[in-house]
Amino acid sequence: MLLKIAAILVVLWLLGLIAHVGGAIIHVVLVIALIVFIFHFLTGRKSV
Repeated sequence: MLLKIAAILVVLWLLGLIAHVGGAIIHVVLVIALIVFIFHFLTGRKSV
């Protein structure tokens, strides 16, 4: 789930970067995506 959210945020960032829309908010989206991506790998999968 977190990887899907991170992937969507990265795609939105790339679209904003290419279209030159959004200004600095586009880079904030990228930072959020990276944080989600890193958080996913640090927590790992938990077996029940």
